[in-house]
Amino acid sequence: MTCKNFGSCGSCGLYQQSYEEQLSYKEKKVSNYLAPFYDKTLEIFDSPHSHYRARAEFRIWHEGEICSYAMGNLAKNGAVTIEECPKVIGAIEKRMWRVLDKINASSKVLGERLFGVEFLATTTDECLITMLYHKKLDEEWMKEAKTLENELACKILGRSRKQKIVLSDEFVTEKLTIDGKVFTYVQFESGFTQPNPSVNVKMIEWAIKQAKKVAKGDFLESYCGLGNFTLPLSHYFENVLATEISKRSIQAAQRNCDLNDIENISFVRLASEEMTEALSGKREFNRLKDIDLSTYNFSIVLVDPPRAGLDEGTIELISDIDHIIYISCNPETLARDLQILTKTHQVIEAALFDQFPHTEHVESGVFLAKKV
Repeated sequence: MTCKNFGSCGSCGLYQQSYEEQLSYKEKKVSNYLAPFYDKTLEIFDSPHSHYRARAEFRIWHEGEICSYAMGNLAKNGAVTIEECPKVIGAIEKRMWRVLDKINASSKVLGERLFGVEFLATTTDECLITMLYHKKLDEEWMKEAKTLENELACKILGRSRKQKIVLSDEFVTEKLTIDGKVFTYVQFESGFTQPNPSVNVKMIEWAIKQAKKVAKGDFLESYCGLGNFTLPLSHYFENVLATEISKRSIQAAQRNCDLNDIENISFVRLASEEMTEALSGKREFNRLKDIDLSTYNFSIVLVDPPRAGLDEGTIELISDIDHIIYISCNPETLARDLQILTKTHQVIEAALFDQFPHTEHVESGVFLAKKV
């Protein structure tokens, strides 16, 4: 990928390396963290070099009556306006510049006190555009935004302090072919989604490959989000219990379950710590009143925690389960957690998923089995 903003925009810090050099650098980084626990070669899943990102956020820079997109600069001490962003997928790229053209050419209403624009798109060309304001949005704004929505064949949502205006929908619908099956995912504006659809599919299929080695008993998942892993993996187990703290994500997950005609998953809004308390019998939750936890026989658990990694209670809980799939966005905290998990389990497989080309960020995964 080439970009006019390399060297000034802080979004892509590895711009001086070829993509092959980036992958080699990330492989060494993750391998070093995993070295005490895994001595085999990492399985590497690469990304398209450009047009890979389905979620993007841009600041709005005002100079007189002209609005431009801006990102944090490379020095991390300010912002820089950008002329292009070749990392976003086509559904975003073909609309983002037309938004600015409309604002700058004919719509002061849309540009006035606009401070940010967020894009959420799909591989099937759906696009949701969220416009962020430091002003109250009125009927005139809604009229102008609706015209733009129709012109761009997209969905537009306006946000201001204590105000959210949804002109049509507040979600997009993605369809991904995973392990030979098509899965439908509703993705809401304020919910977490995996940013790189191509690598996301590879990541899920890697998890399925590990799950097939077990393919019996029940499946437990923590940090399930909108059901990204849950739906495809549910086909290989009797019953599934999946937990997530975000109310919006749970709503999306339940809707996605219905859209895909899957009936063996129970989604519950619980934090990871609450899940641990519930399954260990330390605390009862009204949210679990219709679920008999004693009927589950978990043979495998999947965790996909934030950068901080797992809490001690969750580590203790999953240490009693025979198989663990751990998806990590931070190899440092993954290595920290493995220091405890490998007391009871051994790492059987490990992989690197390049969700974020041209940046320092890297996703990785390990599959662990209980020691005999």
